[in-house]
Amino acid sequence: MEHSIASQLDSLNNLLARLGRGESYYRPVLDAVFRTGRGGSPAVASLQEFFAACPFTTKEDLLRDREEHPPFGSNLPEPIARYTRLCQTSGTATGQAMPVLDTPESWESMLGTWREVFRNAGLVAGRDRIFFAFGFGPFLGFWTAFEAAATDYLSLPGGGMDSRARLAQMAQLGATVLCSTPTYAARLGQLIGQAGYPGAHELAVKTLIVAGEPGGSVSAIRTRISSLWGGGRVFDHHGMTEVGPVSWEHPHSPGILCLDHQRFLCEVVDPQTGSEVEEGHEGELVLTTLARTASPLLRYRTRDRVRKLLIDGVLHLDRGILGRADDMVIVRGVNLYPSAVEEVIRSFPEVDEFRVVQREVKAMAELELEVETTDSSLAPEIEQALRNRFSLRIPVTAVAPGSLPCHEFKAKRWTRAEA
Repeated sequence: MEHSIASQLDSLNNLLARLGRGESYYRPVLDAVFRTGRGGSPAVASLQEFFAACPFTTKEDLLRDREEHPPFGSNLPEPIARYTRLCQTSGTATGQAMPVLDTPESWESMLGTWREVFRNAGLVAGRDRIFFAFGFGPFLGFWTAFEAAATDYLSLPGGGMDSRARLAQMAQLGATVLCSTPTYAARLGQLIGQAGYPGAHELAVKTLIVAGEPGGSVSAIRTRISSLWGGGRVFDHHGMTEVGPVSWEHPHSPGILCLDHQRFLCEVVDPQTGSEVEEGHEGELVLTTLARTASPLLRYRTRDRVRKLLIDGVLHLDRGILGRADDMVIVRGVNLYPSAVEEVIRSFPEVDEFRVVQREVKAMAELELEVETTDSSLAPEIEQALRNRFSLRIPVTAVAPGSLPCHEFKAKRWTRAEA
């Protein structure tokens, strides 16, 4: 579902008009950079004018605003009494969880994106049963996904259960769809058929909708998850608490993400210069919320590293979310992203779990890798594969299965150690 540029421009000018009234968070920006339209409201003649004139918004800006105007910040264009929902970021990037509020209308706009996710995944209303393998905490994605699903599908909450209970529930209730992180989909898949767990013949899951971390569009990770679930289809999606759900996998081209252009203005920019990158190049995804207007963001720097792809002139993301711009590690002059390292590791199906230990040696980053596998002779092969990919020697040690931490939400496989 694409949206015309004219419609996007109308939505943008409506948003700017809303933010130009009163003492909104963005009022100083609008007064400073935009010409005045009819009725004294800020307006732009084109999307290019908006991109050229409007400065970026960063997470640091939002955190600073919440410190200055606790606890929710000043980016609340509606009266506070109209806000009925609170979610918060995970805080994994900054160490600070950030609360975000929504009105019923802005919440409904996000459910609309999730309905597109389910529709493009090929789910059938009245037939599919979706199991949500999440501990339902304050993170936005769980709640919007569940509520959007409950409109058309039997929605099965999986909070407050361990992995054994979740698999048993999925078998007993006839779940046809699993919604989880890629890491946890793989973890559950490893348990199928083990002593005390349901076997593959007892499970009806045919589709796995994954989100919450990079990997759902990476071929090696997709293949691994699919094989663990007996050939089930892996369907990628991404979003974040600050802006809401953003994308869904192209229904006919696995590994490509479609952006919700009805609800967002989307850009891919060079992180250093802020200029739009050319097609085929990597950059940072920047989003302007057109529909979630009760907690709006103008040109928000998501820190998501993506590759720009145009299909019939419309922006898509090639290979999904490649990683986080602030996750990059420089090892002996080589830029390494966790998702790229994981792609190499996941090409070895014998590896169940892994951990990367990072330490500083003489002011330089060094990495060591631990892999869970029953085949200790695999370590040299993985080490060589990493050397072939990155021209680096990264020592690899095989450890006993079950000795590394398991992850349900966002996996934390990279750790720091003292030299």
